[in-house]
Amino acid sequence: MKKICIVTTSRAEYGLLRNLIRKVYEDKELELCLMVTGTHLSKEYGYTIEEIDADNFPIAEKITILSENREEKGVAGTMATALVKFEEAFEKCRPDMLVVLGDRYELISICWAAFLLKIPIAHISGGELTEGAIDDAVRHSLTKMSRLHFPACEVYRKRIIQLGENPDTVFNYGDIGVENIINMEYMDKQELEHSLGIQLDPPYSCVTFHPVTLSHESMEHQTGELLKALEHFPHMEFIITGANTDAGGKKINQMLFEFVKHHHRCFMYESLGIKRYLSLMKNCEMVIGNSSSGIVETPCFGIPTVNIGDRQKGRLRAESIIDCNPICEEIIQAMEKAMTKDFKEKAKNAKNPYGLGNTSDGIIKEIKVYLSEPRNAEKKFYDIPFCALPKGADK
Repeated sequence: MKKICIVTTSRAEYGLLRNLIRKVYEDKELELCLMVTGTHLSKEYGYTIEEIDADNFPIAEKITILSENREEKGVAGTMATALVKFEEAFEKCRPDMLVVLGDRYELISICWAAFLLKIPIAHISGGELTEGAIDDAVRHSLTKMSRLHFPACEVYRKRIIQLGENPDTVFNYGDIGVENIINMEYMDKQELEHSLGIQLDPPYSCVTFHPVTLSHESMEHQTGELLKALEHFPHMEFIITGANTDAGGKKINQMLFEFVKHHHRCFMYESLGIKRYLSLMKNCEMVIGNSSSGIVETPCFGIPTVNIGDRQKGRLRAESIIDCNPICEEIIQAMEKAMTKDFKEKAKNAKNPYGLGNTSDGIIKEIKVYLSEPRNAEKKFYDIPFCALPKGADK
């Protein structure tokens, strides 16, 4: 049996990986080595390891890496701790392949530890652009360390090849989040209300707002603009999920907690878990904020997205997405547009460019093929032939 190590660092990433983890666990030719780290082990961020326990997946390692400092210096401390601890964990586990998803900064250290130990890496969701965050640099760095690539769509596949990866190692099986939506057993309204401890009184909208790590504008100011916009809609309920651990996330969460104390139709949860989150999204009025879920998953339901600011700038978009600046008046205008009959109809019929929902099977198939053949430790850069070089470039 081939040992497949899957690392999960956060609630959002686990929700996306959940179906793949289950299929690896149930596959008779593979052995699952699940490592849990990051915010999963933090009470401050909802201690979401309980969600993994509830799914009955065996956890090989629980690795605490988060620094108490959540600003830039703390991020560096987290990454340093991750490098040391994951090198030890990989030495102990000795997986045949490491599978990671996305662009969390912790993954730089985790993948570097595997890279140094010559453990091949399969990277999911590479090739994307998010110009407002450090995620771009992280994501492309992971691409260069990885042997197998599973982008969400053809545009991203081509970008990975442009980064010098051999086309024979880059496979477009669609977005893994779309697969979750197709296979999810959703909670009905009564189940949701019982689980959340509130009455869902339509219309309601889902809100997630993360730090914009490359922005020069204060995140407190941007969050304040969003909250002022929400106040403009007293008839609507807002279900708010906490920000992530990027620098500035703690301050955002403090502002959100304070806001819901004084607004009886607003409710905040550190983490909803994938089932509750998607079940809420399925019947909401709109999704508001700057999370990738508003770009990738929300269009599957035919629901409008109000995407705020530059955090997701560069991602491929469905026509159900309304982009606006983090300015109160613009957010209000975007929300009002999302509630119009014409735009609701447009969102309902919008085509999602992120795949057909058979992603996990494709990933497992390609991993098995890769591990069935002897491989060179050497990885060559794949050069794309250019039609014409700039004048003087050949000298």
